[in-house]
Amino acid sequence: MSQTITSRCEAIGLRMTGQRRIIAAVLEESEDHPDVEELYNRASARDSAISLATVYRTVKLFEESGILDKLEFGDGRARYEDAERDHHDHLIDMNTGQVIEFCDPEIEALQEKIAAKLGYTLKGHRLELYGVPIKKR
Repeated sequence: MSQTITSRCEAIGLRMTGQRRIIAAVLEESEDHPDVEELYNRASARDSAISLATVYRTVKLFEESGILDKLEFGDGRARYEDAERDHHDHLIDMNTGQVIEFCDPEIEALQEKIAAKLGYTLKGHRLELYGVPIKKR
């Protein structure tokens, strides 16, 4: 990731208020995939004047501007991550909702091979695996 969320917002001409800067900073520091409620909790801990509505509006603006990617893992909660993060796939623990990021060169190569076999050049993809932990004896 070459630039911060804040600098990319500024580069495309978005007005960055103090509250938007806090929300952007929270997103930049997130190592997980927070939903709006979690973003609100983290942002309001820094500035109690930030409202849930402000977080919703800001996330929507960042998403529409291509700054954030919206992820939906089937649990009814939209989650967000920086659109310019290095490519990775997701494994979702169906018991806990934990999202594990991974990148596997074999999977990447197989996807390229499948696309080529079907007569396509792969320009992007999103892979989400859903599972439960293997019970150990």
